[in-house]
Amino acid sequence: MRFDYCVIGGGIVGLATTMALLRNRPGCSIVLLEKESRLAGHQTDHNSGVIHAGIYYAPGSSKAKLCSAGARATKQFCSEHRIPVEVCGKLIVATNDVELQRMQALHTRGKQNNVPLDLLDAAELKKLEPNISGLGALLVHSTAIVNYGVVANKIAELVQQAGAIIELRANIDGIRESSHEVAIAAGERRWTCRQLIVCGGLQSDRLARIAGLQIKHQVIPFRGEYYRLPNHKSQIVRRLIYPVPDPSLPFLGVHLTKMIDGGITVGPNAVLGFSREGYPRFSTCFTDVWEYARFAGFWKFARGNFKSGLHEMRNSIWKRGYLQECRKYCPSLGIDDLLPQCAGIRAQAVMLDGTLVHDFLFLQTQRMLHVCNAPSPAATSAIPIGEEIATKCVGARAA
Repeated sequence: MRFDYCVIGGGIVGLATTMALLRNRPGCSIVLLEKESRLAGHQTDHNSGVIHAGIYYAPGSSKAKLCSAGARATKQFCSEHRIPVEVCGKLIVATNDVELQRMQALHTRGKQNNVPLDLLDAAELKKLEPNISGLGALLVHSTAIVNYGVVANKIAELVQQAGAIIELRANIDGIRESSHEVAIAAGERRWTCRQLIVCGGLQSDRLARIAGLQIKHQVIPFRGEYYRLPNHKSQIVRRLIYPVPDPSLPFLGVHLTKMIDGGITVGPNAVLGFSREGYPRFSTCFTDVWEYARFAGFWKFARGNFKSGLHEMRNSIWKRGYLQECRKYCPSLGIDDLLPQCAGIRAQAVMLDGTLVHDFLFLQTQRMLHVCNAPSPAATSAIPIGEEIATKCVGARAA
């Protein structure tokens, strides 16, 4: 089975890349390989569903540009295909003087990124969201919500209509690049292609090593644990409610997120995962743990983030600690309001020196391109990321 292109990974980035390749090279032959029995089953389907506006990212950075372009493209795609989207907006709430100063800096950054937003004082915040308390807030008008699993499956439908083949249960165990093709194996199944694109998410580093690449990073899984509010509290807020992020920490903090199904989730925290793909609480894969325990970069990262890691772990184990994070800005929440909700797992690339890779990381050879890190807002940015990948690869022609 010989193809012009092969894409490994059936999450939203792999699907968007397939769509872009078909748009840029109409009539090309392409196969998408996914190891699970369904598409978009990992990071895409365990996503908070936020279409981010791009306020957090350094002006001029690829993340800022891709997020802004991705928000527009995602909303347009959903409009064209009648996928529900709600532009509800987001409030970033400051609860102390330090956060007020950080909020001012964030306001400046948002303006530089051309994000429509307003600075609110405490009275204006209370008027918009009576159940939220704070000294002030940033109102980000264009933030929206969607179900990314629905988006991904619509893309899958479109690419199949355009001629792409999707193969499920394809657990890749062999990748061999030669001067004229790439051979891919999954057990007894075989494919060859002129150009391979790997969008492997939680398995991206392992797929790079299978392909023979010398990499200096490893994917470390971080669990994002959520709770869901009871139905009678689904109107407690009308917008997304985020804390002002601490720039010294890699994650955004616990927030209230309206979901497109009408519910509200609380979270996530960010705790070290003991399984790359184990979503139930206390899931453990000893192979995964042993792999990062032998990686020097993990221990360097752990030493530099020991205090914050302990704090996150405490709140994971102690529900009242988690509740305290929420009550900083939503004091009416009680312990009985935190109902079970499925966790997500973030694939975070960590370098040998212990630093987190905060931007997109690509490795490219003559006939392969590996997406080694696709951090948040990867779902928001998936369509332009796919276009960028396709542009890098579309030069491959028949030998």
